[in-house]
Amino acid sequence: MMISGMQLTARECAKVAATTSLAQATAVPAVQRVAGRWQCQRCGQRRFGPLADGRAYCVSCVGMSRVETGSQLWRFPHTPAPLGGPLTWRGTLTPAQARAAQAALASVAAGRDHLFWAVTGAGKTEMLFPLIAQCLGQHQRVAWVTPRIDVVLELAPRLQAAFIGTPVAIGYGGRPWPMRDAPLTVATTHQMLRYYRHFDLMIIDEVDAFPFSQTPMLAYACTQAARGVTVFLSATPPDALRRAARAGRIGSSMLSRRFHGQPLPVPVMRLMKLTRVPDQLPLVAARWLAAQHRAGRVSLLFVPDTRWVVPLSQAVQRLGLRASGVHARDPARLGKVQAFRQGQLDCLVTTTILERGVTIPHCAVLVLAADDRQFDRAALVQMAGRAGRASDSPDDPVWFVAAHFSLAIAQALTEIRGMNRRGWR
Repeated sequence: MMISGMQLTARECAKVAATTSLAQATAVPAVQRVAGRWQCQRCGQRRFGPLADGRAYCVSCVGMSRVETGSQLWRFPHTPAPLGGPLTWRGTLTPAQARAAQAALASVAAGRDHLFWAVTGAGKTEMLFPLIAQCLGQHQRVAWVTPRIDVVLELAPRLQAAFIGTPVAIGYGGRPWPMRDAPLTVATTHQMLRYYRHFDLMIIDEVDAFPFSQTPMLAYACTQAARGVTVFLSATPPDALRRAARAGRIGSSMLSRRFHGQPLPVPVMRLMKLTRVPDQLPLVAARWLAAQHRAGRVSLLFVPDTRWVVPLSQAVQRLGLRASGVHARDPARLGKVQAFRQGQLDCLVTTTILERGVTIPHCAVLVLAADDRQFDRAALVQMAGRAGRASDSPDDPVWFVAAHFSLAIAQALTEIRGMNRRGWR
């Protein structure tokens, strides 16, 4: 079996030797001299470390199998995708969503990139269904990639349900590879390091999220993996994309209203000293969480420091609520998030790993120490955006608890209120 469109190191080729032949691949230098410096041809970066035998290796993408000076990358040719199944989603787009979807189709037809700038909960996933269906019907390959594993786990079942007859490949760190040969791939952006000129449509979700926004090799990997148009999705796109859209260099769709037509919940500010945090919850925050539970809501409690997660989850448990805590390095992370999704927890204490791509109905949000420098404008907007996403509870409350009123808080409140004004217009 040929591994279509992949680029692999010799070590990775050895793992799949039983199912593929190197005779089908083209060997290229894994490292080249560019302007007098070594450059990795897989991730595009120039940070190298020494090896004992005098060679050097790329330290940027070493987690994906080591790339060394003098070694080769094996690039397997792109093949047409198996025919994908039709769109089986039976929902209906709102008029605003339909206009945004048509704008994306027009951009792709013109061969230019496209930005979906839409508030949290606007229905960006559903708006892309017509575009994905068109590509799948033309034997094209589609990749929907995102920096966060949690977003992959949220998206994959939704896409599988929307395209029931289409094989879907799912990839993220720790999952066996190579992924199945499928016309539709849902993966983290890191997985794109293994592809070269393979995907006819590249959809990058949460384009401003960490680590994508702060790791140049991930943008490079997505660019190399694509052979066609790229669509960017975000509620808080970076300034460069905003300027490109405003200047008309890329296509754009802007939605300032959620799919249910209600405004974004505007966070309520609560200024107070937090000297006893994390050993003790502020009394008003504890009463607020208890009130949300009595109202039939679950709560997300965002904190800026992983060391706060365990003591604060224990503090919430002392209120009589079913609570747990989770952060990026938690080995039980996926299970805890799933338990929260299934209603087995009343409150989940978390860091910014859950600021995006997580949709929980009837969910209140409390950001503790919202003035911490870990929380920038985009993070605050995204965390607030976890509330009010269900049509039957669009007014879920959001609290920002802080010792000071920071610039990031002011920017976040201004952006949320501005989107609400645009939505009414």
